[in-house]
Amino acid sequence: MSTEQMVGPGGARPVLPVPSPAGGSPAGPPSAGPPSAVERGLDRVDRSILRLLQQDGRASVRSVAERVHVSRANAYARIARMMEDGVIRGFTARVDHERAGLSACAYVTLKIVQNSWRTVRERLLDLPGVAHIALVGGEFDVLLLVHTADNRELRELVLNSIQSIPDVLSTQTLLVFEETDRVPPA
Repeated sequence: MSTEQMVGPGGARPVLPVPSPAGGSPAGPPSAGPPSAVERGLDRVDRSILRLLQQDGRASVRSVAERVHVSRANAYARIARMMEDGVIRGFTARVDHERAGLSACAYVTLKIVQNSWRTVRERLLDLPGVAHIALVGGEFDVLLLVHTADNRELRELVLNSIQSIPDVLSTQTLLVFEETDRVPPA
């Protein structure tokens, strides 16, 4: 397992392990290994750590440990395990899209050709402004969240980029007038 130094505006953070390729060591065959996150489950402390990191992904391990009442080594090991298990997939910034110059926001629903999800998803991932893509059940097949500079750019994205994907049968655009991201309570 390799390590990675996290450095941000708050300075250096403790080195956390980066998961090695699936199956254990690169030189040897896959082993049964420890139980997965699903098998192991998350306890109250793990969930508290997740909630704190969702509120502030830049929080130091020391701060997290103090707030959940465990040792720094214990908090470090728990965070490392949740990263290795894929429970924590990364750390990101919450962006105010309007202040970032992306004042138009919409959900776009797509009906697609049956069994074309993977192909459509790959094409959608290449488009600017696409913030979230979900395969869903119901009246439509795919739900996108998009952010663009203005309605003109949104129109171009939907009419020229999304609708030009061969396996997209139809789209419907739902303008977002106001949005609020839910951050877990402290």
